[in-house]
Amino acid sequence: MMRIEVEERRARVAVRHRLSPGAQGETPLEATRSVVALHSTDPATVFLSARARTDGFSIGDLERALYEDRSLVRMLGMRRTLWVVPRDLAAVVDAACTRVIAARERKRLERSVEAAGVDGDPAGWIAERLAAALEALESRGEAFTADLTRADPRLAEKVRLGAGRWQIEASAGSRLLPLLAAEGVVARGRPRGSWVSGQYRWVPIRAWLGADLERIEPAAAHAELLRWWLGAFGPASETDIRWWTGWTARETRGALGAVPHVTVELDSATGYVLADDLEPTPPPAPWAALLPTLDPTTMGWKERGWYLGAHGPTLFDSNGNAGPTVWWDGRVVGGWSQRKDGEIVWELLEDVGMEARSAVEAETERLAAWLGDVRLSPGFLPPFQRALAR
Repeated sequence: MMRIEVEERRARVAVRHRLSPGAQGETPLEATRSVVALHSTDPATVFLSARARTDGFSIGDLERALYEDRSLVRMLGMRRTLWVVPRDLAAVVDAACTRVIAARERKRLERSVEAAGVDGDPAGWIAERLAAALEALESRGEAFTADLTRADPRLAEKVRLGAGRWQIEASAGSRLLPLLAAEGVVARGRPRGSWVSGQYRWVPIRAWLGADLERIEPAAAHAELLRWWLGAFGPASETDIRWWTGWTARETRGALGAVPHVTVELDSATGYVLADDLEPTPPPAPWAALLPTLDPTTMGWKERGWYLGAHGPTLFDSNGNAGPTVWWDGRVVGGWSQRKDGEIVWELLEDVGMEARSAVEAETERLAAWLGDVRLSPGFLPPFQRALAR
């Protein structure tokens, strides 16, 4: 069995994820393709991740790709997470991941409606309000959830969700619009306010993309998505594939069976790489990067020892979500944060030498200058990064 060493995996990250000098892309679309999709749970992550991979990046370039050219699409996808994906991959993600999630979300909402005693026919209650929400949205062209709940009293009705200390009361509209998006009927448009805002306008997807998403058979979509992912993240283990996609073992093995690949030996696992992707990567020049919360490279694998070492419990939360990380030559070596006055602060968790420290300092200065007066508000920060920001 062929063996792929850790050094080769780190070199692939540098070049394929466009993080090393000379490897950066010219556009946000190229940057996104390099990692298949950008995490969008935290809206700032999309911009910070694209900036780290794009030469001469500007906010306007990414906003044009998202909201004017629409070559990038924001959608629910892998692991029930919000992503920004290339437009030509949107139908693949929908078929490979989102449809199953949408069906589960509809069933979950039906159970919540039934438990709340709202109606004797939960499915009918939901269907009626989904139709009302879509009709109100189509009449306006685009709207925020609050606009639609004001437009139709049915969408303003309250529904109790959860139980005990986790019980919340939410408007029907606030639950139904995300469901319509998951089902591929509406899209998330421009946000309210600046690029760090996560309050998006809803737009009928036909108006946003000019057509409905293409309907692809799930098995074919699984294979296509895996081909994209292995091209960017391979070699990787079955555990890594399942982690990133959210697939079952059966779905994962079915996709592997449909994609020509080679089984390889990794440092601590058996891995898979595309059959035509066995050539070694020329060693890149030394590089430093400050990657944001939930960056797709930091989050790309479940088995992370080869690039994270022992730093996982410090830089990730208990659910396996990454805070802002400092990288040096293909390894995570520390964390960073932004203080209220805008200062970017970082701390290394190991001795990596003066060259690395100087490179991290220079990257910190570039990031601070690029952010200017913008203040980041990540949805979560692990304790280490939170302490840095004080």
